[in-house]
Amino acid sequence: MKIWKSFLVGTASVLALSGCSTQPSAEEQEVTTWKLNHFSDSNHYWNETSEYFADRVEEYTDGSVNIEVYANGQLGDEVNTINSIQHGAIDMTITGETLENWTPSAMLMATPYAFNSQEHMRSTVEGEIGQEIESDIKENAGLTPLFYMERSPRNLTSNRPISAPEDLNGLDMRVPNVPLFIDAWSEAGAQPQSISLSEVFTALQQGVIDGQENPNDLIQSNGFYEVQNYINETQHVRSWIYVVIGNDQFEALTPEEQDEVQRAAEDAQEYSQELFTEQVETVEQTLRDEGVQFNENVDQKAFQQAMQPAIREYFDQEQYEMYQQIVEQGKERENSE
Repeated sequence: MKIWKSFLVGTASVLALSGCSTQPSAEEQEVTTWKLNHFSDSNHYWNETSEYFADRVEEYTDGSVNIEVYANGQLGDEVNTINSIQHGAIDMTITGETLENWTPSAMLMATPYAFNSQEHMRSTVEGEIGQEIESDIKENAGLTPLFYMERSPRNLTSNRPISAPEDLNGLDMRVPNVPLFIDAWSEAGAQPQSISLSEVFTALQQGVIDGQENPNDLIQSNGFYEVQNYINETQHVRSWIYVVIGNDQFEALTPEEQDEVQRAAEDAQEYSQELFTEQVETVEQTLRDEGVQFNENVDQKAFQQAMQPAIREYFDQEQYEMYQQIVEQGKERENSE
């Protein structure tokens, strides 16, 4: 009897303890881990924003969704990363006009002289055209844009001031491997060629090329100011990029988790804007301190007009109409101010 009573007491104790553990412990909680691969260095504000976003996601989902951030393209280049997301090997990236490979409307994110100010660009991103571009990306590329980050305008560097298209006079210049960029600068009178970004400094130093175009932050971080005297404020491309997640990966979350990820995305977008504003001011002052001369007397309208034939030739009718709509909205904003 004593043995039987001891057995009953022990069994009751086990049942009581198991009854108090109906909820899974933190160790037993199912956790979704995403890999975010991007191409800026660890000191860039894109990376800082990515880390901030990852922290907010973990906080808001109580640890049920974690994001591992890989800077400097550790997991592959941009196109291969997008392919990997579509196949489930990677989950997230930061991307922009490269998405043109999957949906033509993405090139509107970096069309020369589509936007006449950062405010104009921002209103487009957040308006109907931006929503249409996001919808195209989701449908055609299998990616869900979570939030966007602004990029600094692209400017032309050179060793002589260039204020109008006629000043190009056959300038040998580097552009990225973007067909529209090559066509647009050719129409404007330059002699553009595609060179890897890592080779641009040496090409400028050795006189293989006479100039290049990039946002000021890349001009500064790559040291181009050491071998170029002028930053000509052509501001020919204003653009943005998206932080995107694979459709399948996002839809695998519970509705509650999706809401919290979107909440974290809203916070990250606001945070990125603060960092972007600070960076623009800091980079420009650094370049001025290094002795770079800023040519502010650039006839941007003349460059825009010179590049128009290339833009018209590049887009199909639907995309060109969207481009014209963006330009007209910019004119309306300008006239109302």
